[in-house]
Amino acid sequence: MRKIAVGNFRVVLRTSLGFAGLGVGSSVAGAGVVALLLLLQGLPNDVGDRGWVLGLTAAGIVAVALLVGTLWTAFLQRRTAIWFVFGRPPSESEARRALRLPFDMAVVSGTLWLAGTAILSVLAGVLGSARDAVGMATVIGLGGLTTVGLTYLAAEWVARPVMTIALDVLPPRGSLPVTVLTRLVVTWALASGVPFVGVLLTATPPDLGSANHTASLVMLSVIGLAVGAIGTALLARAVAAPLHRLRVALDEIARGNTDVTVDVDDSSEIGMLQTSVNQLAAGLREQARMRDLFGRHVGADVARHALEYGASLSGDVREVTALFVDVVDSTALAYRTPPEELVGKLNRLFAAVVSAVNARGGLVNKFQGDAALCIFGAPTRLADAPTAALAAARTIRDAVRENGELDLGIGVSTGPVFAGQLGTSSRLEYTVIGDAVNEAARLTELAKAVPSRILASDAVVSAALPSEAAHWEKHGELELRGRQEPTPTWTAGTAAQDG
Repeated sequence: MRKIAVGNFRVVLRTSLGFAGLGVGSSVAGAGVVALLLLLQGLPNDVGDRGWVLGLTAAGIVAVALLVGTLWTAFLQRRTAIWFVFGRPPSESEARRALRLPFDMAVVSGTLWLAGTAILSVLAGVLGSARDAVGMATVIGLGGLTTVGLTYLAAEWVARPVMTIALDVLPPRGSLPVTVLTRLVVTWALASGVPFVGVLLTATPPDLGSANHTASLVMLSVIGLAVGAIGTALLARAVAAPLHRLRVALDEIARGNTDVTVDVDDSSEIGMLQTSVNQLAAGLREQARMRDLFGRHVGADVARHALEYGASLSGDVREVTALFVDVVDSTALAYRTPPEELVGKLNRLFAAVVSAVNARGGLVNKFQGDAALCIFGAPTRLADAPTAALAAARTIRDAVRENGELDLGIGVSTGPVFAGQLGTSSRLEYTVIGDAVNEAARLTELAKAVPSRILASDAVVSAALPSEAAHWEKHGELELRGRQEPTPTWTAGTAAQDG
């Protein structure tokens, strides 16, 4: 916490020094430029031998303005620095005041320049003439407008660290206090509007001042170029730099990297765009998380099928191979085993099932307590589902025997089934229904009493590749519950026997 406070204090110190330097620098530079223009226009000399009074008054106004401006800025900064130094988020009122800092700085500068313009214009009119007062007011007023505009644009740049935190609490929305159009207008005024107005007033009647206007016109051109460059640079930093960061973030999102966050450090439309990009990335992350959870619950293939075809009660009849796994004597096992220990054993069993089935392109369709139904051939079609299912059955049996925690029976059958969504429009489940599934379940019950613990129907082994069929041997004909004719079955030897 102390490190955070120290870090925030340093940022506040830099921001405060930046505001102080901005206030003093802009006032002094603006006053110096205005004084030079007045001298070039000859306005102080036009009031006669009492021009020194005007000069002393101007110097005093500048000194007082620097003092008042510094104290005023410090007061505005104090309200923001309190929560920033202590590293706590601001309240809405504090955030709103922080977002007003650039505008408030412009108000401070504008108020001081307006007061100075009024005092010196009145004094020029008293010591000289009405034309002197108009000339003084025009030159100082244009200088003040330039200074206020630069102060506003620069204050936005200086206040960004504070505004970034404030915008977390009060993101830009609805009616915006600042817009990109506002910045463009201010920049245009600094680069073209004010200098050209000064040129027009200098070069056209009535003449403001008795001196040669050439030097003033050159000076106004230089000021327009310099101020225009500074204003354009500040505008570029306020608009182009955030847009560049947004483009980089969107490129990352387009490449699939949704772990992207853009700092919201602007209270204009750009800030709204930054917020929208963050919401887009967060929404995509949530979709990916939901897709991952959905895939874990129903299987990745089923998840893709649902996203592709939507939530509809649809399906089709296709040839699949069903593999059923069930634990031997599960009732007695649950009676003598603590629940958490039993769950651990079942999870290890199902881990072996999922690994073997996924490796061969199958789908673990559902877990039913201590049993699992696996499907090969739906929803993803397989070139050789029987071979894949038989190989998976042997792998599961060998893995569970090697672990030595549970005993199980495995049944494998193949045939046409309905594969698709079952349920209602509000609750769907992807499943397979058909005789092959029932036959696999019946074979599983009988397999629990077979030494190899696996029974497969004759149709499965007959459809498998010879390399896989070589691992199987005839077991005999069995009477399955619900069937009137015996079913030819096959069983698989252990890994040692196969070797």
